[in-house]
Amino acid sequence: MVIMGVAGSGKTTIGEALARAISATYVDGDQLHPEANIAKMSAGIPLADSDRWPWLAKVGETLRPGTMPVIVGCSALKRAYRDFITERAGAPVLFIYLDGSRELISGRMRERTGHFMPTSLLDSQFATLEIPGKDENAIRVVIDAPLKEIIAEITTKFEEWPS
Repeated sequence: MVIMGVAGSGKTTIGEALARAISATYVDGDQLHPEANIAKMSAGIPLADSDRWPWLAKVGETLRPGTMPVIVGCSALKRAYRDFITERAGAPVLFIYLDGSRELISGRMRERTGHFMPTSLLDSQFATLEIPGKDENAIRVVIDAPLKEIIAEITTKFEEWPS
């Protein structure tokens, strides 16, 4: 599974909580970025596709089938990125799209500390975002509820999702 959405949508918080709920391993996709990508974003420079492909390859490789379920937090903003991740994983990947308003997410970003992604890049994230289509292997979850409710909604939708 990939917990996806723009920066500040709660990928790490929700991904870690979901992993605990379903006995999975959570991997923060930010840890898979090359240092050059982190430096670029820290400087307020949006990533280009050429910056993203090697990172997305690592995301997909992390999702390859193993003994324990894996959840990766990854923006996966474009359909082409999601298709590429799935191809690299070598197995179906369920994308859990964290949907929230720009106002909600920018407020959360202003409150967090110690993260390299500046709030100034949020507009570029929303401009790049291609919301998963009905024909994609994706679940949409609105993130304006308490964490416990979000996890309950994801697990319910996951259980109902056709395999």
